Amino acid sequence: MSKKFSSGNLPTGRQGRQDKSSKKKSHYNKNRDNPKLETSDKGMRLNKYIAHAGICSRREADVYIKSGNVTVNGKIITEMGFKVQENDAVRFDNRLINPETLRYVLLNKPKNYISTVEDDRGRKTVMELIAKAAKERLYPVGRLDRNTTGLLLFTNDGEMTKKLTHPKHNVRKLYHVTLDKKLTMNHLREIADDSFKIEDRRVFVDALSYIENQPKSEIGIEIHSGRNRIIRKIFESLGYKVVKLDRTILAGLTKKNLPRGFWRHLTQQEINNLKMI
Repeated sequence: MSKKFSSGNLPTGRQGRQDKSSKKKSHYNKNRDNPKLETSDKGMRLNKYIAHAGICSRREADVYIKSGNVTVNGKIITEMGFKVQENDAVRFDNRLINPETLRYVLLNKPKNYISTVEDDRGRKTVMELIAKAAKERLYPVGRLDRNTTGLLLFTNDGEMTKKLTHPKHNVRKLYHVTLDKKLTMNHLREIADDSFKIEDRRVFVDALSYIENQPKSEIGIEIHSGRNRIIRKIFESLGYKVVKLDRTILAGLTKKNLPRGFWRHLTQQEINNLKMI
């Protein structure tokens, strides 16, 4: 269960070059006269169209389509596999939607920013940090609490968001934890044990170790649970205070060449890797 972490697992550096993504125009057959929109081999499947509009994943879109939430040119469409043609008017819950170029932006989040799109209390949000990253409306994938730093992904790809946040995919997340005092070996073993519980619920830690060549208050922990503040709760339950918490790896993405407060677009290879999860 225990796994060695070193400073090499926790990379930092200067800002990387931002990738320039170009829009690719899709070509469809026009068919404005037939309200059924004859499903030719060309065009985009309706569930994919909805996902590319940032509404939800394709699987969730299928449920909405079956439920009659989607219209094309004013006609309710419940047919699975239906294809949208160019210039068709697609509405979701009576709201006109359009597929967008899919964007993937990685941020090295600083402290004192909350991971929400907006805040009614006027606090700083992570959206301020990526305001110039894309003209499309992006959303954070998961959350980091206000005082947690490190990697946070943004996208308008609803299907990708669903995949990365669902526990069954075991998306790797590695954190560097700084405690107010040394973590005892007994407590380290207790946390790493499969029977460890927080609030009467078992917590499965994928890997846990002291960070090499650092004081024993510096801990590396790998976990895929998405429970709120779970890492802080783990150590607090044993009498420790988390002084710093930094996410250093997210789904294979690292902080290399990405200083605190800066963002970059994912490379095509990184996007392909995420799609293979």
